[in-house]
Amino acid sequence: MDLSKKNILVITDGSDGMISQVVGLAQEISENINSIKTKIIFPWSKLQPGLLPIFSWIFLNNLNFIDKPDIIISCGRKSVFLSIFLKKKYKKIINIHIQNPKVNFKYFNFIVPPLHDNIKGKNVIESNGALHKFNKKVLAQINDKNFDIPKDNLVSVIIGGDNNHYSFDKKEIDELTKKIIKLKQQNPKFNFLIITSRRTNEDMNKNLKNNLKNIEIIWEDKNNNPYIFALKYSNFFIVSSDSTSMISECGITEKPIYVFHLPFKRKSVRMEKFHDQFEKMNITKKLTDLGELIPWSYKSLNESKRIAGIIKKRIIKEIDES
Repeated sequence: MDLSKKNILVITDGSDGMISQVVGLAQEISENINSIKTKIIFPWSKLQPGLLPIFSWIFLNNLNFIDKPDIIISCGRKSVFLSIFLKKKYKKIINIHIQNPKVNFKYFNFIVPPLHDNIKGKNVIESNGALHKFNKKVLAQINDKNFDIPKDNLVSVIIGGDNNHYSFDKKEIDELTKKIIKLKQQNPKFNFLIITSRRTNEDMNKNLKNNLKNIEIIWEDKNNNPYIFALKYSNFFIVSSDSTSMISECGITEKPIYVFHLPFKRKSVRMEKFHDQFEKMNITKKLTDLGELIPWSYKSLNESKRIAGIIKKRIIKEIDES
């Protein structure tokens, strides 16, 4: 059975990270993809799924589909409500949830959490790191003319920010800038591109500009993010340890990823497991004080394609057996 023409509905809360995950998986299954940003009323909008019953009137979305979805792919807490509702309404829909839905897994055909979450179950398919929308085809299609950045000898430094697990403040940004300056001194032929995220605070941005403006390319145009350009052309990546998604996305490139490890606010077994796993897969290495950029390679990490392949085989098997 060919699933490439099936109607897929992707459901998220509208955040870029979640959209990337559902689209990444969906585009490896079918060409027909529609999306919904879930809107639900209070108190469902604030509560964990499973605490209250789900009714059609809690959703502010238009749920009168011209083409009924065949497959639903959801990610995030709010999307769980709508996925469960549509599964009850259309019995034959196949619904897939990325990450832990934190409700009984029986409500879904497939659950796709990252391996470091350590979630098990009959319908669970674990991914190595985070799923995302980037692949070789997507990178090949970008318009290089949108970016005034050298393509050769490019090192991209991708910086996150403070989160629940890691501390990323003045001490850490000072340490990172010193490492970058040393790398530039010992590797003068390389062009360093600094890309920050929404979690990078203003003080951190000022520090980067003050210390690196004479030796680096610092992205400041908020409307033209060079992230995808960096994925396509970088020879090396330096990524802060706070983001499993950015590290996973860089893993599509087969290029070396140095991880700048931040101090834990409190020890996270999940994050330690993620970093240990990627080091064992030879995708990442710790950023040290040696000041060297040593190349290595690994097999491109395309988890969206791998997971989609497993799901397609299981769907076809279930249909054949029914």
